[in-house]
Amino acid sequence: MCVLCKLCCLFCCYFGVLILCYFFLQCSNESEEDMFGDHDSFYGNDSLLAEVDDIEKKYLQDKNTNIKVAGEIIIGNQSGIHQKKQDNFSNSENVVVLKADKEDAFQMNENDPVDSNEELTESILDDLPSSQLLYFEKMGELSSGSRISPVSERRNKCVNFSLDKIRSPSFCPDTEHRNRPTDFSSESKCDLFKTESLKDHLKSAMTGNAKAQTLQVSKTKQLKEAVLSEELCVARKTIESSSVDIGPFYGLPSKVKDLFRQFRGIETLYEWQHDCLMLESLQQRKNLIYSLPTSGGKTLVAEIIILQELLCRQKDVLMILPYVAIVQEKVRGLSSFGIELDFLVEEYAGSKGRFPPIKRRIKKSLYIATIEKGHALVNSLIEAERIDDLGLVVVDELHMLGEGSRGATLEITLAKILYTSKNTQIIGMSATLNNVRDLQKFLQAEYYTNNFRPVELKEYVKIRDSIYAVDSKTENGFTFSRLLNFKYSSNLEKADPDHIIALVTEVIPKYSCLIFCPTKKNCENVASMLCKYLKKAHREKEKQDLIKNLENTGNGSVCPILKQTIPFGIAYHHSGLTNDERKSIEEAYSTGVLCLLACTATLAAGVNLPARRVILRAPYVANDFLKKNQYKQMIGRAGRAGIDSAGESILIVQEKDKHLVQDLVNSPLENCYSSLLLELTKGMQSLLLSLVGLKIAVTHEEVNNFMCSTLLGIQQQLLSKEKSLTEIIKDGLEDLIEKGLLKGRICEKDHNSKCTLTITPLGKATYKGSIDLAYCNLLYRDLKKGLEGLILESNLHLLYLATPYDMTSNCSPDWMIYLKQFNQLSAAEQKVVDIVGVPESFITKKASGQAIRKNVDSAVVNRLYLSFVLYTLLKETNIWSVSEKFNMSRGYVQNLLNSAASFASCVLHFSEELEEFWVYKALLTELTKKLTYCVRTELIPLMEVAGVLEARAKQLYNAGYKTLAHLANANPETLVKTIEHLSRRQAKQIVSSAKDLPYRNSSGSCDYRTGFS
Repeated sequence: MCVLCKLCCLFCCYFGVLILCYFFLQCSNESEEDMFGDHDSFYGNDSLLAEVDDIEKKYLQDKNTNIKVAGEIIIGNQSGIHQKKQDNFSNSENVVVLKADKEDAFQMNENDPVDSNEELTESILDDLPSSQLLYFEKMGELSSGSRISPVSERRNKCVNFSLDKIRSPSFCPDTEHRNRPTDFSSESKCDLFKTESLKDHLKSAMTGNAKAQTLQVSKTKQLKEAVLSEELCVARKTIESSSVDIGPFYGLPSKVKDLFRQFRGIETLYEWQHDCLMLESLQQRKNLIYSLPTSGGKTLVAEIIILQELLCRQKDVLMILPYVAIVQEKVRGLSSFGIELDFLVEEYAGSKGRFPPIKRRIKKSLYIATIEKGHALVNSLIEAERIDDLGLVVVDELHMLGEGSRGATLEITLAKILYTSKNTQIIGMSATLNNVRDLQKFLQAEYYTNNFRPVELKEYVKIRDSIYAVDSKTENGFTFSRLLNFKYSSNLEKADPDHIIALVTEVIPKYSCLIFCPTKKNCENVASMLCKYLKKAHREKEKQDLIKNLENTGNGSVCPILKQTIPFGIAYHHSGLTNDERKSIEEAYSTGVLCLLACTATLAAGVNLPARRVILRAPYVANDFLKKNQYKQMIGRAGRAGIDSAGESILIVQEKDKHLVQDLVNSPLENCYSSLLLELTKGMQSLLLSLVGLKIAVTHEEVNNFMCSTLLGIQQQLLSKEKSLTEIIKDGLEDLIEKGLLKGRICEKDHNSKCTLTITPLGKATYKGSIDLAYCNLLYRDLKKGLEGLILESNLHLLYLATPYDMTSNCSPDWMIYLKQFNQLSAAEQKVVDIVGVPESFITKKASGQAIRKNVDSAVVNRLYLSFVLYTLLKETNIWSVSEKFNMSRGYVQNLLNSAASFASCVLHFSEELEEFWVYKALLTELTKKLTYCVRTELIPLMEVAGVLEARAKQLYNAGYKTLAHLANANPETLVKTIEHLSRRQAKQIVSSAKDLPYRNSSGSCDYRTGFS
């Protein structure tokens, strides 16, 4: 590479074309060897730098030099001299090397310096990065005195910024230029030339160039970058000015529209979606609640608003979803957008997520979180005084505000955001909202609603062999539609008294069908019954592949019921499945390999699996009669947009339930009420503790003011008739002081002195660890007791401490299995059993059926039994074998594993806040990873990559990709060829996720590529 060309580039950036020409004529005959002599570095050659210094002084002394021309060039450059200094010299990332051989160097005419840029050769331009190429083009236009139209000028400003510049917070040059003065006083001109000497700049630049790699950018890519850059600039200016002219795609680059077409198959938006995105309230960044029937396309609107926030406003976004499975599905779905549009998608579910998240200089983050993790994330941002970094919060299934402890947590999260950040916009969506006025008042939001459904929904009920259409206009709410046309034998009538076979065979195998059942056992029974009377349908090879895949994920084991039903295109779907089984069945149903699922109500609020016909086996969920919200969620799955012309729902009703069902189908949706009072330790007390801990409110009066802005404060007259809200708050604070979580005293409102409340170390550990206040003191005692004799010969003692308290009440130990597991323990492990308080004699007597005189805490006994399950699971890493060994359903074992991983993460954060528990930090960090992935130790790093499950991790490991570094540096095309059944899209996602992962490392370890912590 010719060093002279480097010098040429640097001179162009600082002194314009005149100096470039002069210097080039002085030095054009020097060779690379002459410039550096015998030295390894230019620092060792004073002659070159002295010569440069002399030229600079000579230039400054030349009275005939036209400084005015150079000044005009400086002014014409929208970024200014100082911006160019930053672009070229601030760090090695932005310093680029110009490649040119001596014989290819361009020649300049000393008498005609202004037109020198016209003589740059094509070979040199080919090797320039797009930002430098466009800079030379701009310089050529300016020096030739050409006039640029306002439209072209605006485009050139945007084009000069490549994709690397787009990632920076101020990627649109117009926004920066608006705040800069347009005319220079004589003093400001002098200041511009009082910069450090050219000699020093050359040292800095050449050092940077020595470290930097040459960017190889094709002209096609340059053009794409320029177009995307311009559109992002237009989009950002449009949104900031709330202009009616929204640009290419609702203020976003046209590439976003192409990605929706590529990844989702979406060509155009529905009319209501366009109207909603064009709402004045959204343009003005007001909070918004919108409600439409299920399958109406609510999520797409939210995703477009999210992309506007990430790309145009350059702010982070939090998306709160109700279940872990939906979070994982959404992470997979949006990761591809993140790769293409250069933002990060981070999962906050179970044990995953870092608090507070890493603050990034360039890339913005989309945090996709469950309700609980979303709350912890908001707490960490408030504590770090970074809540304003969160530009947007999107809440799906907003009606969950009224659903128990999770609703209370959601209300607390939103109330804190509203109170602490005036710049964070909140968007809430739901298909089942009724008392919207209360929610509007709480969220200070506008409201949009529409009855649109892409596919018409027809509601029916079945009583005996008659089908009735639901008709609210008639007196009893039903209108006779037809009789079932299916001949039943006496044996078949006994096996299928509800005529499910008749209803199912009308649609499958040509169309799909969902059957919602009251219980998990009922799901399995219905699936088994149906396959006995149906014929095997098409796609038999794919069904056998599905069974084989289930065997692989189960390490050779597969459920006998699924093995029986899948050849007929039927399967069941409930919480008794493992995560891998559930994912495989959902994918098979989505692709049409399976045509019928017998499922529980959880699928209605879970992943999106629509069907031509939805059948409700009975108007019950377990033993509880169906609520209107639940009914609407279930029947909303009927009708697949773009596939079906109509969707049908049929509710099977017994005569005894007829009047209840009439009330159900004709009643309004249930109101949404605050759950803060119903869930005391997870609701009101948890909120009061965190308010003081985060210093949002530290006096009784401030707490009162905050509480008035909650949903409970708005609904207090309805919900707290016995006590006023002030009395409830006072009682809650006194209880927290009594538990040792807060310090101080509560003063009456008219008391003269200010009584400030402070949080104790235990209180801080409790709210930062998201520990239920019902268990915080018990956890502290258990950890304290563990320090007295922590047995580290195996994981058993730590596993006991990480076993969730709230799962012990549902545990019923098999005492023979309990005794067998105890006898298999080593002497050190048996000592753990004694330390936690379960004597060997107690287990022996229970197993033999003898009477027990000594009183032993049943919660401790049950917790230890669950610890045995987890201990065996980590050793064998096979849910099937462990479920058989302990006579438990594999779904229960899976749920225990997920809950233990999440609770271990909570205990880790709890321990970090208490110095006395420092020893637990390293121990629990590793244990949390083991519980999260439950695989062989060497596979854990690969399992952290988005989209990689155990089977894929084994494939990657066996193919030689054994670390994150291997994956991060992998070629996606090579991965596609090496790994079986891996698409290009999945390969790109895996590589991109591996590159980002070191930044998300919860241990704070150093990034293997940059060294940043």
